[in-house]
Amino acid sequence: MLLAIDSGNTNIVFAVYDGDQRRGEWRASTDTERTADELGVWLAQLLTIEGLNRQDITAAIIASVVPAMVFGLKTLCRRYFHCEPLVVGDDGVYLGLSVLLDRPEEVGADRLVNAVAAHKYYKGPLIVIDFGTATTFDVVDGDGNYCGGAIAPGINLSLEALHMAAAKLPRVAIGRPKQVIGRATVPAMQSGIFWGYVGLIEGLIRRIKEEFGSEMLVVATGGLAPLFAEATKVIEALDADLTLRGLLEIHRRNAGLATE
Repeated sequence: MLLAIDSGNTNIVFAVYDGDQRRGEWRASTDTERTADELGVWLAQLLTIEGLNRQDITAAIIASVVPAMVFGLKTLCRRYFHCEPLVVGDDGVYLGLSVLLDRPEEVGADRLVNAVAAHKYYKGPLIVIDFGTATTFDVVDGDGNYCGGAIAPGINLSLEALHMAAAKLPRVAIGRPKQVIGRATVPAMQSGIFWGYVGLIEGLIRRIKEEFGSEMLVVATGGLAPLFAEATKVIEALDADLTLRGLLEIHRRNAGLATE
């Protein structure tokens, strides 16, 4: 079985795959102070609850946008699962795509993993929107190559910044307001963030398509993707498991098991 680890700025997602079947998925907050042993004990307990044996995990793959987490996660794989993990971005790890940027080494591992999965499952020129700590817009051409994109502050990050910077504005939860014109402070903040983000999404998608010069399928992933997909027609496909499926595919490509 394969242990796939997606280490983001806010959460780390651990998933176990037996072939194509996902046998379990768990989240932990990203904390660079947490040791490999702490994560190992926590994960071993969760595996047991799901009826899984850590001895059955024979391979691992890691994608991390937090460099300080990589050493601990590699130690976790070696100490508790007795395997040497693949790390997306390391020399020798084959992705099966070209990064058509001036500085390809700067691209976040999660964005490349999403590009791999999006091309495999959707084909054609694509825009992948990932609603995470940052909201990223990634362009994948018809050959599956990564062409760049745009990065905007994440929705929750924007809400927190608004609360922190303005003394009279409270902390509010993201949600779709019934009206655009808010008649109190909280509804006005929710409207500005929500409909402002819809405008950002629609505007960036339109401009990306114009610059790219062709129609493109728009795929969204991340926790808030369903909320925004309901509010705009530019998002054409939802895929909550895109990053994990990309990790599974990259592992197969490096193990010589990929099927095109």
